[in-house]
Amino acid sequence: MKAIGIDLGGTNIKAAIVDQDKGIVEQTSIPTEANAGKEILLDRIAELAKNLASKTEVIGIGLGLPGMVALDQNTVMNPPNLPGWITVKAGDEISKRAGLQCRIENDANIAALGSMYFGVGRQFQSFIMVTLGTGVGGGIIYNRRLFKGTKGMAGEVGHVIINYDGPRSNSVTPGTAEAYLGQRFISNYARRLIMQNVENELYKEFGDNLKELEPVDIFRSAKEGNELAIKVLKESGKQLGYAIINYVHILDIRKIVLSGGVSKSGAFLIDPACDIVDKYMMEPFKEDFEIVQEDLGNNSALLGAAGLAFDSFS
Repeated sequence: MKAIGIDLGGTNIKAAIVDQDKGIVEQTSIPTEANAGKEILLDRIAELAKNLASKTEVIGIGLGLPGMVALDQNTVMNPPNLPGWITVKAGDEISKRAGLQCRIENDANIAALGSMYFGVGRQFQSFIMVTLGTGVGGGIIYNRRLFKGTKGMAGEVGHVIINYDGPRSNSVTPGTAEAYLGQRFISNYARRLIMQNVENELYKEFGDNLKELEPVDIFRSAKEGNELAIKVLKESGKQLGYAIINYVHILDIRKIVLSGGVSKSGAFLIDPACDIVDKYMMEPFKEDFEIVQEDLGNNSALLGAAGLAFDSFS
């Protein structure tokens, strides 16, 4: 069984034919060109799907995109970086244009479906996906189904408040998980420490242009034994631990799957998180608790979008 997975990003529209057993069979991409307008963008997505569908039999299309997606997995509301999109029945619009069934889903939920069908999530009945990238996103898999809440918008794990006196991010409230674990916070926190430690190797490397410092540089430096870099990742890991405790106490789901660029910090991030969990999580919730990393990489969105089609149409 095959489906088409589409990842609608700010720069490119990526699409793939995905086999349920073999994974990605063929993939392609075109520039998004969102400023051309909603109708043209919908046409471009559908044309990409039709071209792939002409090569093999598929059961339908799964589309991952930014924004809040309703329970119907058809309607997206106020997606960022897509001018002219307010409330759009994107699933119907793509189906009409491409002649194939289409379901849509928030890009963070798509990552969770990708893990469930093709990644480390295959081994779990239920898990919480936490995506650590520019921001912090997530998805909840419960009994091998995507949990969407009463209106379709569950799983906004990045907006859980850790410290209401803390820094701001894209949330309306300060001190959310995203404010501590998003790439911008990690880089900003590291820059402040570097400016106070001008003898540090990171200052020697980035002191003339600290704006170029990224979490990947901090991780590299930590692997080289830089204590300042290790401290930065440890602090973020501790905040991740507090966030995870909230997720587990509320949902009673004991498996946490980490994905995204920041998660590649591995033990530098996960060990401090586990220390916090061990110290502060209520004892009964610790049974079967586990944090694992997802390694699907850049293909996770396409695989997850196809997983949405398998979920919806098989």
